[in-house]
Amino acid sequence: MSESRETPQVPGPAAGTRKQAVRAAELDAVGPLATTRDRFVLDDTVYLDGNSLGALPRSVPGRIAEVINHEWGELRIRSWTESGWWTAPERIGEKIAPLIGAAPGQVVVGDSTSINVFKAVTGGIRMAGKGCTEILVDATTFPTDGYIARSAARMAGLAVRPVEPARIADEVTERTALALVNHVDYRTGELNDMAQITAALHTAGALAVWDLCHSAGALPVALDACGVDLAVGCTYKYLNGGPGSPAYLYLRESLQERFESPLPGWNSHADPFGMEPGYAPADGVLRGRVGTPDILSMLALEAALEAWEGVAIEDVRTKSLALTDFFLECVAEYAPPGWVRSVTPEEHRRRGSQVSLACSRKRSAAVEPGGTPLAGTVMAELIRRGVVGDFRHPDVLRFGFTPLYTTFADAERAAWVLGEVLREQAAAESAPDPAGPGAGAAADGAAG
Repeated sequence: MSESRETPQVPGPAAGTRKQAVRAAELDAVGPLATTRDRFVLDDTVYLDGNSLGALPRSVPGRIAEVINHEWGELRIRSWTESGWWTAPERIGEKIAPLIGAAPGQVVVGDSTSINVFKAVTGGIRMAGKGCTEILVDATTFPTDGYIARSAARMAGLAVRPVEPARIADEVTERTALALVNHVDYRTGELNDMAQITAALHTAGALAVWDLCHSAGALPVALDACGVDLAVGCTYKYLNGGPGSPAYLYLRESLQERFESPLPGWNSHADPFGMEPGYAPADGVLRGRVGTPDILSMLALEAALEAWEGVAIEDVRTKSLALTDFFLECVAEYAPPGWVRSVTPEEHRRRGSQVSLACSRKRSAAVEPGGTPLAGTVMAELIRRGVVGDFRHPDVLRFGFTPLYTTFADAERAAWVLGEVLREQAAAESAPDPAGPGAGAAADGAAG
């Protein structure tokens, strides 16, 4: 709710006396990730928006200062060789590979997620068998994926068919070139079955292209084990690479020599400094490169990945599920009945690392007078009170849980403040109109 609106304040117990807060402190004191929060620059804000932008790792500022002052400031052009700038895309790809279940030599870092989606979809279409007339696109996908897939398909003369991920196995045909699927639904946090969907696509002769933006760094991803063909992902969410940090492209080893990039830049040429007019692709995953790497962002990402040293992704998953379970339990206890409901699956096998709550209980349904969605109003008030999540139109509150730094105390406090805001909203709605019954009708009549 807005700051200007006066509502009754509902007093509540201090955190130290709340049963769930005491429990949260006990949970935070144990486990293999009990101290990894110290690897990040954080304050007293409850930060639950790491599924949009990860927190700053402490390893980054000093490294970037070194790059600017020494590598760029003193070595200048020599740093392409002496500081390893030229090999950064594949070197950093090797650091990401274990987090997404990829063997060495299959991940290259560079460009944005959108550009990598275009490379993966267009390259996949070019590898598809003759006679393919369509591609499938996750009907719940992040909009940009859909935009780019449609553009790539139009360039190739193929149709695009949106399909719910759970229906792909039933909808794929021998005329399907590939399917572009999100591993985790960005809006609801639902985790799609990578192994099952990929197997169904392969049975029909189609390729599997996966978007890992909301799963990499939050849960185990098994690209090699599932036989995935191509995958893309960003690095600024759960990998904490920084705003606009470069994305990555996964090319299954057995497909690399067949992969024809739609963006054949000089960086992916077999002889990049030969300056030949004709293009000859480099061997292996290097053909996924395009132009000159964004070195400052690239090396910030490399430093950020140091936060993963000694961390097992299985421990991350265990804590993620425990955090989201605990948050949902606290919300059920603290929020007034009927004001929010989870749209994130309860089943662990179907849940990513976020909780999405539909928030729409109000006299005027899901919208404030004047057209503001209730969820947007509630999130704005949460942020004002030090709990940062985000809002997706029209009625979804999103809370991302990054196990490396999110604590159980964060989860409990977020649920408590949410309940506090909703209780105030409920009290305001139930308060009698000071103008008295019928005042609104009389005013309407006078205006008419």
